Amino acid sequence: MANANGRARAALPAVQGKTSLGLKLIYGSGSIAFGVKDNGFSSILLFFYNQVMGLEPLMSGLAIGIALFADAFIDPFIGAWSDNLRTRWGRRHPFMYVSAIPVALSYLLLWNPPHLSKDGLFVYLTVVAILVRTFISFYEVPSAALAPELTTDYNERTSLLGLRMFFAWLGGLFMSFLAFAVFLKPHAGQATGQLNAEGYAHYGLTAAVVMAIAILVSAAGTHHRIKTLSAPVSDGRRGLPTILREVGQAISNRSFVTLLISSVFSAAGTGLVFSLGIYFNTYLWGFPSSTIALFAFVSLAAVAVSVTVAPLMSRALGKRNATMIYFVLGVAVGTVPMLLRLTGHFLPNGDPLLFPVIAAFNFTSLALAVGAAILATSMMADVVEDSQIKTGRRSEGLFFAANSFIQKAVTGIGLFISSMLLALARFPAGAKPGPLTTEAVTRLALIYVPTVVGLYGVSCLILFGYRITQAKHEHNLRTLAESAAAESLPPGAL
Repeated sequence: MANANGRARAALPAVQGKTSLGLKLIYGSGSIAFGVKDNGFSSILLFFYNQVMGLEPLMSGLAIGIALFADAFIDPFIGAWSDNLRTRWGRRHPFMYVSAIPVALSYLLLWNPPHLSKDGLFVYLTVVAILVRTFISFYEVPSAALAPELTTDYNERTSLLGLRMFFAWLGGLFMSFLAFAVFLKPHAGQATGQLNAEGYAHYGLTAAVVMAIAILVSAAGTHHRIKTLSAPVSDGRRGLPTILREVGQAISNRSFVTLLISSVFSAAGTGLVFSLGIYFNTYLWGFPSSTIALFAFVSLAAVAVSVTVAPLMSRALGKRNATMIYFVLGVAVGTVPMLLRLTGHFLPNGDPLLFPVIAAFNFTSLALAVGAAILATSMMADVVEDSQIKTGRRSEGLFFAANSFIQKAVTGIGLFISSMLLALARFPAGAKPGPLTTEAVTRLALIYVPTVVGLYGVSCLILFGYRITQAKHEHNLRTLAESAAAESLPPGAL
């Protein structure tokens, strides 16, 4: 199919309206794998290598930063490859099937480092982190790219991607609960469960099995939809210069660039919140591992509310405006307890009301943060047709490679910034709760609050440049449908 200028044009996918609940569930369940990986990286990986293995925070953060830098090249390559792959199993599913076992094995290695020097441990963490993130991209990028093809409806996309995000959180929180309630328990030689090295190995094995099963179930469960998905445009002359030119055309979309930059700042803020959460829960609020495990239920409830409310906010305010409101309210609520503690106006540690109050603030701030993430991902899906108008190609893989990069920036940039803040706060490695860590965590909080506020504030301001409203999206769909209809007419019919 070609337009008047001879440029190949990809057709809209065959399914353009509502998607069934069954399809949403089986499709969304695959994101459990990414959620397990993401939760592990963002909530306990830095703590494990810093406090348990004794690696300095800057070295730990640098290792994750190097892995993120590698992602910047790997993810777009996978996205462009899956956009243009032609097989009897379609563009996406071959990647999804192949990724399952490598994802599981590499994640298992991450939590079972050998006994090495600090330099050796740094190299090990860097290499294995790159492997984990590369293999998860082979699943996550093609799988996420299915969403714009399963439905083109503006609000249905928010619902579909919201449910996908719910499963990601479900997987991550399930493993987080197991980590703190089952694996990271105190024992005779270690009174602080979070410092139980053996528990992390058991966590890694269980998580690896869960990830492999989730990937294979979702890939097999969506296999029957391959025939309804878009096929790549190919003219037989796809050398490297052609591919690079197509990538350049796709990523030059103004709304895409705006959303990408905004999301990197918000992802950095989110990563900072999660990676330092275990430090604040352990050393600022004084919670034991059994209490920290309960936050998994609080978080799951917050995510469930977000999945329900995000489509309503999308309809009422539009995706961009709702996201900006979520950002402002989320960072305001999330920093209140810490600000009150720093000014001496908050409940003391050990007070029976401390956990319920912190849980309430965490519930509200997380519900707002997840709602913003759902809407931002749905906004990325709408870029597909906006770009197709200009380029004639559907580049779901490329755009969701960028989205995958953004999600991994939560752990990459967030961990790197977290390691810098820990170094600035002179936080001791392998420290047990006590006066020394109380002083260190206070210094950490004083640096943490303005950093989080600044990151989310910049993200919110940049988002003003995103231009795809519901009206514009529906106009794009009509334009593409009319173009496809006109191109299918026989010569001389017009």
